[in-house]
Amino acid sequence: MSQTLTTLGPDWPCQVKAPGTRDWERTAARWLRDLLPARYAGYSPLTRHPVLLARHAQFQLQHEARAVRTALQTARAELPTLGVAEAVIENTIRMYAVELDQLGRLARGVRLITDALLAEGTGTAPRRRTPAQRVS
Repeated sequence: MSQTLTTLGPDWPCQVKAPGTRDWERTAARWLRDLLPARYAGYSPLTRHPVLLARHAQFQLQHEARAVRTALQTARAELPTLGVAEAVIENTIRMYAVELDQLGRLARGVRLITDALLAEGTGTAPRRRTPAQRVS
């Protein structure tokens, strides 16, 4: 196990660099954007402010988890009326359980990233440096 994983914890997304490292905010924003429907990539408040992006990703995951819980709770009663075979229903229930676990891990990752963004005061996208600033 890498030192970074041990320091950040098992729920830190492996696609996101450790806080304080070069471009970590960029990798965090990319990972967060991937959690949202593609149409959100065009909304500048979300793309310019990683904390807002993290907040919206948290809402998105909460709603997805609610939908999966509803599907899981109603599967045995509703799927037979749709003509779904018992074996398929059982596989579907297992799929929903796995998805709930995954959504929980993702939500914990979003919370960790949010905390790191707030701790470093990096709630907005990093400013581009001018050529003169790059030289120094």
